[in-house]
Amino acid sequence: MEINISEAKAQLSKLINLPYHGEKILICKKNLPLVDLVRHQPKAKRKLGLLEGKFVTPSSFFEADPEIEEMFHGSDS
Repeated sequence: MEINISEAKAQLSKLINLPYHGEKILICKKNLPLVDLVRHQPKAKRKLGLLEGKFVTPSSFFEADPEIEEMFHGSDS
């Protein structure tokens, strides 16, 4: 089904139900296709721990880097 924006505004409540039941809606502007109105598909939940056991944090990770410290705080001399 193709519908222009002005019609879509007037019939929004009706149009929202159509994709839920499998109808394809194409909203046009001046008869040029602009937007597909589709049923919402929730994204899959994020799966945590994908790198578990594949990445080891180096022991020096939390140690201050002298060069970076100097950039932020200047030299002590």
